[in-house]
Amino acid sequence: MTSSPLPTRTLIDHALHWCDAGDKVVIATVTGTWGSSPRPAGSVMVMSESGRIEGSVSGGCVETDVITAAQELMNGAPPRIISYGVSSERAWEVGLACGGKLEVLLEAVKNAACPWGRLPEAILRTAQTAQNRRESVVLIRTMDGLHHTLLTEEQLAGGDTPDIPVPVSRLALQSLKEGRSKALESENKTPAWFVQPLPPPLRLLIVGAVHIAQHLALLARMSGLAPVVIDPRTPLATEERFPGLIPGTTLITEWPDEVLHKLKPDSMTAIVTLTHDAKLDDPTLEVALRSSAFYIGALGSRKTQASRIKRLHEAGFSEHSLKRIHGPVGLAIGATGAEEIAISILAEIIAVRRNASLAEAPGW
Repeated sequence: MTSSPLPTRTLIDHALHWCDAGDKVVIATVTGTWGSSPRPAGSVMVMSESGRIEGSVSGGCVETDVITAAQELMNGAPPRIISYGVSSERAWEVGLACGGKLEVLLEAVKNAACPWGRLPEAILRTAQTAQNRRESVVLIRTMDGLHHTLLTEEQLAGGDTPDIPVPVSRLALQSLKEGRSKALESENKTPAWFVQPLPPPLRLLIVGAVHIAQHLALLARMSGLAPVVIDPRTPLATEERFPGLIPGTTLITEWPDEVLHKLKPDSMTAIVTLTHDAKLDDPTLEVALRSSAFYIGALGSRKTQASRIKRLHEAGFSEHSLKRIHGPVGLAIGATGAEEIAISILAEIIAVRRNASLAEAPGW
């Protein structure tokens, strides 16, 4: 088995792919929101000279206007911040009528096709490498696009930030721990610095290549979670049943507890067991409970869950630790078929990730 990058592309992957193709690339980043703005600070949209677009900054309200402004940067204009708000006639013209305010920073990537760009391509490549290694970094930059620095949590915690003002490095460390982008305003109340955490991609480790797993893997990719399906039963874990997954990388036919030891689940990882087989599920859950995975779910009836919890408790896990397991897995939406159960599982994963009140509701 290998730890190759997952097939789900990040926005950085798209931007660098276009750079490699010889395109000019502009990155739009939400740097400030107020009120009911549809996308949070740190949301990103990447655009290429050839017209390809990935991501969003408003969910559709201002994208066309941002794309038009990006063309100016591709033609040599410097970085700029565009402000949209309910008090702005321009905001109504582009469709931001939701009652919020939005600030978007546009930067051209500095590459061979766009030598006047301010965002160094090398910064993106370093961030991509960190994400592939499942390491969290934070991008620190000034709003004028003249300064860009990429730092790890260790560097920030150790004070290894010679070119960054102390208040900015403190804010960056806080931002990385909270997983939220933040701006530091200057004396005139205009954001002078912006810190943006770039964590590894979300992933979903699915143990059991069963019917539900087929739908769950597809839904996960659609929702931004890179799926990995694990099952030693080779007749089930096939490319035909799981199109798009890569044998040995994201479709793995080894014992799941051994695979989890190698993949090292982190705080950006969700784990779901679907086998109904204690000899597969129990060792997997033991590894999962010792990890920092943000979500652990196990398929089975309430009776099956009670038996599972009893066995894990006898294996030495505390009641507090065992409360991390969501079982029966999924939100109680009355799901009956494999497709609906997969939806209920993904909905619960999202609820847990977003700290929504539904995450505390008992399963079906």
